[in-house]
Amino acid sequence: MSAHNDGAAQVVVVGAGPSGLAVATLLGQYGVECLVLDRWEGVYPLPRAVHLDDEVYRILNRLGVATQFAGLSRPARGLRLLTPDHRVLAEFQRPADGGAHGYPQANMFDQPDLEQLMRNNLRNMPSVTLRGNVEVLRVTQSNAAARVDFTDRVTGARESVRASHVLGCDGANSVVRKAIGAEMEDLGFEQRWLVVDIDTSAPLNQWEGIHQLCDSHRAGTYMRVGEVRYRWEFRLLPDETAADFATMDTLHPLIRPWTGGVPVDDLRVIRVADYTFRAQVANKWRDRHLFLLGDAAHLSPPFIGQGMGAGLRDAMNLAWKLAGVLAGDLPATALASYQTERKRHARRTITIAKLFGLTMTAGGRVGTGLRRFLAPGLHLVEGIPAQSGTARLRCSRLLALARTSAVGRLCPNARTSVTPDANRFDDIAGNGFALLALAITPEERQRILDKGAAPVVPDAGSELHQWLVRHRVASAVVRPDRIVMTTSDSVSGSLTRLPSFHWATANAEQTEL
Repeated sequence: MSAHNDGAAQVVVVGAGPSGLAVATLLGQYGVECLVLDRWEGVYPLPRAVHLDDEVYRILNRLGVATQFAGLSRPARGLRLLTPDHRVLAEFQRPADGGAHGYPQANMFDQPDLEQLMRNNLRNMPSVTLRGNVEVLRVTQSNAAARVDFTDRVTGARESVRASHVLGCDGANSVVRKAIGAEMEDLGFEQRWLVVDIDTSAPLNQWEGIHQLCDSHRAGTYMRVGEVRYRWEFRLLPDETAADFATMDTLHPLIRPWTGGVPVDDLRVIRVADYTFRAQVANKWRDRHLFLLGDAAHLSPPFIGQGMGAGLRDAMNLAWKLAGVLAGDLPATALASYQTERKRHARRTITIAKLFGLTMTAGGRVGTGLRRFLAPGLHLVEGIPAQSGTARLRCSRLLALARTSAVGRLCPNARTSVTPDANRFDDIAGNGFALLALAITPEERQRILDKGAAPVVPDAGSELHQWLVRHRVASAVVRPDRIVMTTSDSVSGSLTRLPSFHWATANAEQTEL
């Protein structure tokens, strides 16, 4: 992209992990000129995240990779909590077919495969350039713009680029977070765990869901990730390291309860590593032109499988706001809602992950009490693998709080007609705002289109129509990130709160049902 040759871009994204690739893709869909800088030439090869839910799957569809992701992912049947002797303490089923959002509610995958898919898809965005093999040295800003200084790791040449905004998707040791002057708040959880990835074509004949071993001595997790890939995680004792399990002689006793009589020679170890699971949230996610996303903003224990997904939610929340501000459709103050909405949501999700981890690992009376009284009710908690649907967003100038609980939640990606193969909401909502209503007059329809939004009128009796009726509203404004912004008992009431937002109309056809 020629504009980058003179050292300028609208947006610079530091880091090409899932969060960086997602936000760059979304910005690219709006035509925003974006430069992505990453330390590595290609995908980081080791597997890390292995689970995402149907809400995050929906984001993958928005990115344009859902169909390909279906070919490399595996639906999971849900979650089992096990006693130390592997009896089932509680079981939470997750259907493999589409739920409220049209996708399986629990999905297992190999992160390098997903990242490669996202990188390939990014090539379809002409306004986005991905540049690898660079080391970002420093990020600075003035009141007018930001600047990123970096080194080409191949040539050693020093370069810099100016940008209106810089998005820090650069992980736990974020350079952008340092530039913001933010610090990570410790939420009071730190445990060392062993992570084991193994390939085998031998059938293990285990229940096809996530197994959480609740054991104060040696808590563990087992899950089938792919056709031949399996993962185990075990809590390490204070004096243990991954080196203590470097051979199959020492590793096999840990995994034998799941592998049974499978010969050791049929188990190919991909990785044995130790990780420190932490619960942290940055105290500040933005300073003027600089923003934090993903692990740069929050670190979660992996017990509910929401770590990577939280970064994609960050991207979905911020991209349209930034595109709208750059286009002049939204006021600059709209960007303040990013931290307001996402920080509280991320913190709550991490708190749930902590609770889940303590249920698995706590000893003594505390652990016994948690497992006895909390385990049977965990399926009622928003945001865990047993319950589809994360917490409601609150307290934002881009959320008009109303009497209905729909505001601040995702609008379901429900079918808009009673026919089995009918379009879902996302199929017709485009990349901008949508006004969903029981009925829309021709004059109202034109006013909606003039604001760059999509008018959506579901058929009577359809899933989406029933959702409106259930919430006792006649209309709802749905934001580009699919969050319900406001509801009303009339279309005119929603129209008064519908912002103008025209970036989306350049790349998506707005169609009324």
